[in-house]
Amino acid sequence: MADSSDGRSQKERMLAGDLYVADDPELAADNRRISAWMDRYNASQTLGQPERQALLEEMFGSVGAGCNIRPPFHCDYGYNISLGRGVFMNHGCCILDVVRVSIGDLTQIGPGVQILTADHPRDPVQRRRMLEFGRPVTIGANVWIGGGAIILPGVTVGDDAIIGAGSVVTRDVPAGGVAVGNPARLRG
Repeated sequence: MADSSDGRSQKERMLAGDLYVADDPELAADNRRISAWMDRYNASQTLGQPERQALLEEMFGSVGAGCNIRPPFHCDYGYNISLGRGVFMNHGCCILDVVRVSIGDLTQIGPGVQILTADHPRDPVQRRRMLEFGRPVTIGANVWIGGGAIILPGVTVGDDAIIGAGSVVTRDVPAGGVAVGNPARLRG
């Protein structure tokens, strides 16, 4: 177990980005709740955008007007996700939101994109103790992320940036930047 001598719950430790144990009963209950929601959301293919928007508003931290996430969609908790106005995510996206994920207005995300905040200690002793931690991801406004891209923990992508399809983004991308490849590198 993570040191809990500071009196914080595992959920409080997770939300702070500190080491925590993911299979804690409180977090497991949150995960069951989002799993039931994903069952409903991922069966919503025949619903229109307004009905899916209402479903997003049930579980996400905040949702701007006109958001559209095409099912299937997967996430860890939902309550750490904030979407700006008009965000679009295509089929098969996954957000591991153990800490904050913020996506700005009018950002477009291709199919199969992964946005990951969950990370694991490099120390093998800590990993054996089933500890993990999170680092927030921030994606600016009017960003275009190509299909199959992976955004790793702690990355910030600036406004108006482009992430090429299949890219693995390991470092911040500045506003207006174009990043492609594995690992993603800035072009031009």
